[in-house]
Amino acid sequence: MSEGRLVVSVSEAAELLGISRGLAYESARAGQLPSLRLGRRLVVPRAALLTWLEGAARPESWRGRK
Repeated sequence: MSEGRLVVSVSEAAELLGISRGLAYESARAGQLPSLRLGRRLVVPRAALLTWLEGAARPESWRGRK
């Protein structure tokens, strides 16, 4: 991710995460992927994406783990 940009497109976030564009949009609309609407664009704040990933990397957040 470019350090100068505060947001990335949902498509760019999908590429960074290694998921399909469709899954990224679906996840953003469902509130699973941090995103916000700027006018007609749906974007992913870079800081929120990194924080979300760091939280997902903790064992207590893994499904099936206690």
